[in-house]
Amino acid sequence: MAYVTDRKRVTGLGSAKSGTEHHWAMTVTSVALLILTPFFLWIVGGLLGQPHEAVVASLSRPIPALIVGAFLVVGLHHMRLGMQVLVEDYLRGLGRKIGLIVTTILCYALAAGGVVALAQIAL
Repeated sequence: MAYVTDRKRVTGLGSAKSGTEHHWAMTVTSVALLILTPFFLWIVGGLLGQPHEAVVASLSRPIPALIVGAFLVVGLHHMRLGMQVLVEDYLRGLGRKIGLIVTTILCYALAAGGVVALAQIAL
C-alpha cells in the first residue's frame, strides 16, 4: 500500500477555477430573467395582432424598449452560459474550442442584432 497525498489523488481531474463564477453568473441571469419575463410577455403579448404602427409606437416609448432590450441581452447571455456548459461537457479538443467560439459569436451577434433592430424601431 502506497502513501498518496490528497493533491496527488486529484491532480489531472479537472480545474476548479471558474465553476463558482459561472454558477453565480447563471444564477444572476436566471433571477434577472425571472423578473423581466412577465414584463416582456405583457409587452409583446399586447402587441400580437396589432398593426405595424401600433408596434412601432409602443416600442418607441422608453420603458417598453428598455425592458425588451434588457430581456434580449440578458436572455442571450444566459443562453451563451448554458450552451458553454453543453460544449464543455460533450466536446473535446479542437471541437470544444471551435464550439465555444461559435457559441459566443452566435449569442453576441444575436444580442447585437436585436438591440440594433430595437434601436431602429425606437428611434
